[in-house]
Amino acid sequence: MGTRSAPPRGAESEWFTSATPWIAALAVLCASTALSGVIEGDLWLVRIGVVIVAITVTGAFLRATRLPPPLVAIAQVFVLLCLLTALHTRSGVFLFLPGPDALGDLGDVLAESVAQVQTGVPPVHATPAIQALVVLAIGLVAVLVDTLAVAAAAPAASGLVLLCVFAVPASLADEMLPFWTFVLGAAAFAMLLAVDGQHRHETWRGRLGTGSASGSGGSATTVAGIAMVIALVVGAGFTVVGTVGRLPGGGSGSGGKGGIGLSEMTSLRGMLNRGRTTEVFHVRGLPEQTYMRATTLARYVPNKGWERGSDPGGQPARGELPLQPGDRGEGKTTRINIEPRDWKSFWLPTYGAARRIDTPEDDYRFDSKKGVIFSLREKEPKPYELDTVLSVPSKQALRLASGPRNLVDGEYYQFEGVEQEVVDLANDIVKDATNDFDKAAALTAFFNSPTSDFKYDLKTQGDVTRDALTDFVTKTKVGYCEQYASAMAVMARVVGLPSRVAIGFTAGVAAPDNAYRVISTDDAHAWVEIFFPNHGWMTFDPTPISDGRGVVPPYLRETAPNGEEQPTAQTTTESTAPSATGSAQPSAASEDDGGDQTVAQQSGTGPDTWHLWALGIVLLLAALLTVFVVLALLGVIGAGLVGVSWARKLLVPAAAALWLIGVGLAAALISWWIAIPLVLLGLALTPLLVRGVRRHNRLHAVSALGPDAATAAWNELLAESVDRGAPLPGAETIRAAARRLAREHNLDEAGKAGLRTVIGVIERSWYSANPATDPALPGALAAVRQSLRQNAPLSLRARLFPKSVLKPTPAPVAAEEREPVPV
Repeated sequence: MGTRSAPPRGAESEWFTSATPWIAALAVLCASTALSGVIEGDLWLVRIGVVIVAITVTGAFLRATRLPPPLVAIAQVFVLLCLLTALHTRSGVFLFLPGPDALGDLGDVLAESVAQVQTGVPPVHATPAIQALVVLAIGLVAVLVDTLAVAAAAPAASGLVLLCVFAVPASLADEMLPFWTFVLGAAAFAMLLAVDGQHRHETWRGRLGTGSASGSGGSATTVAGIAMVIALVVGAGFTVVGTVGRLPGGGSGSGGKGGIGLSEMTSLRGMLNRGRTTEVFHVRGLPEQTYMRATTLARYVPNKGWERGSDPGGQPARGELPLQPGDRGEGKTTRINIEPRDWKSFWLPTYGAARRIDTPEDDYRFDSKKGVIFSLREKEPKPYELDTVLSVPSKQALRLASGPRNLVDGEYYQFEGVEQEVVDLANDIVKDATNDFDKAAALTAFFNSPTSDFKYDLKTQGDVTRDALTDFVTKTKVGYCEQYASAMAVMARVVGLPSRVAIGFTAGVAAPDNAYRVISTDDAHAWVEIFFPNHGWMTFDPTPISDGRGVVPPYLRETAPNGEEQPTAQTTTESTAPSATGSAQPSAASEDDGGDQTVAQQSGTGPDTWHLWALGIVLLLAALLTVFVVLALLGVIGAGLVGVSWARKLLVPAAAALWLIGVGLAAALISWWIAIPLVLLGLALTPLLVRGVRRHNRLHAVSALGPDAATAAWNELLAESVDRGAPLPGAETIRAAARRLAREHNLDEAGKAGLRTVIGVIERSWYSANPATDPALPGALAAVRQSLRQNAPLSLRARLFPKSVLKPTPAPVAAEEREPVPV
């Protein structure tokens, strides 16, 4: 008898030293480099590496303890949450355990990241919120790839997951993804296939750890090498990869014209959609309400929307500032003190026509042509003071404005790519105007006059046709400040007015003591500025907001019969605006439900972040357990890892419980008064449902007449007896138990006859050398159950709370002293 080779060093060391999990981790890390096409910097990649290593080490260690794979995956997800808590919050239990406060903070961070993703133009800055989102997404990918490649022994399937990691940045990036990301991703996946192929080959030959490199390992390497070549050719040769800039179904792509998105609006739209109000500036010394300008956009690009235009230049922004185009140096200056609170940006916002700035920082520059102060790096500025002219010319002065048009760059007149329908509409709007001011006023009134069909709403439909600009001004007519400013600035250029889009903030609200004004994320705004010779850039806001935050300059107000000026389109005052005496005055704004303030209030009353986090985690775990159950019951995962019996006994109840909790949390999004009764009802019905599932499975086994049909029939009869309050002692023989069952439940003759048939089938099945299931078994079992229903009906309590589920008892077994019944 030949000797067997020594076994491997045990499952523990095999799992920990196997190359598969580590190569899988390397494949995830390499695939993650594709995100470099849409995210700036490299710190996020370092964090991803740390997270992937932690997840891989956790999986390897727990598998060494022979922990079932579903629990390993759950532990890996928990480790990921701990890392997110430690990296992006300061409220975790012991700084790293994800408690309720930490989950709430993480929810805020991820909500901010989602807003940045929805509004950003790749490549986006690697803000903490973006890093948190990337760590979470790649961490979950690492858990899934580790599970597929190691626990399920299906590394090829993990390739689909890795392909999705490439697909996301490829669909978002406007340019080609770096070619080296394809090289790294394909090479790492090739290593994963090769190592797994060699592992399988050596296991088959019984020489794990000592085999040669021959066999399927070489074949896997060849196939993977071909795949890598194909990936490189496709990635380098086809421009459709990474040029769309939108996810599928996200609206118009590169083929559209007249898009009205603003590439510099990432922070603005993120603030509008953040879901919570954050103070960004405290402003002192502002005598009247006016807009705070952060930056301006000069170039209209048909395929994208608005961009900065030519690179900003200028001089250091300290002390006296040069005059901007059209500014004749006249007017009274006002000193304004600006204290940044939660503002991190390249831009240093200003008011009016800035003449002087005093700031302790020396790396800011002033571009007089664009009217902006900026830094070459994103930073959190210190408090600064600004001398500026806030006064504006009168309506008549602007109507009579004349002078050379070459004071501003030609890019402020360009509007190539605008469809003829918009051109005709713009010309029709200003057909009765005889000067530039009346043209600008007519365009403004087209959007925000009381008789206009346009509506202000933060929740827009996006690009629904090939031409978003045409669609907005002629069809949907619903949007927020970005769409309005974008559309009017384009139409102003169509009629010959030099225009630009300004981005910044509305006037904000007065502090409770009226000592300063508070500028918050609710005030993020975009408007239009039109150039007038000898006067400079004048503000025109087409957005029809009516929450008191909008500002209408004096030159757009009509003169009422009593001699007072009235706004032509929007309300200019608010409930907390200080008067000339410093006291708060009542608001003149109308209470429009569609306004910005109402939307902000509604968003603030949404579900708590911990609620959404809990719902997401519960549903994720439920889905993960369900996948394992299905894989186990279908035999995809080997019985050595997840046995079918073990899966039914543990995973099925756990998955059902998680789904029940998930349903309750989802219902709680509507009302806890609905969720709590729903969960209680689910808990109350759980025993009934479990009993129904067990009954269905047993009757199905009986009707199939398989080798386990007799046992299934006997177990169902025992359960019927237990449910009726008559458990059968486990020490009794089958015949004794049958006599007790007939006596306890007063079976009729049909039931007794059926029971005798069932017992006979069971004995032949258990004791015969050549057992065969009697086709009469299903009918006999049905006769016994019918007799039980008629002569020993279940009470309502017994139906709802079956004792066979709540208090299971040992089943009588075959009597060892009986000789097999000859057949």
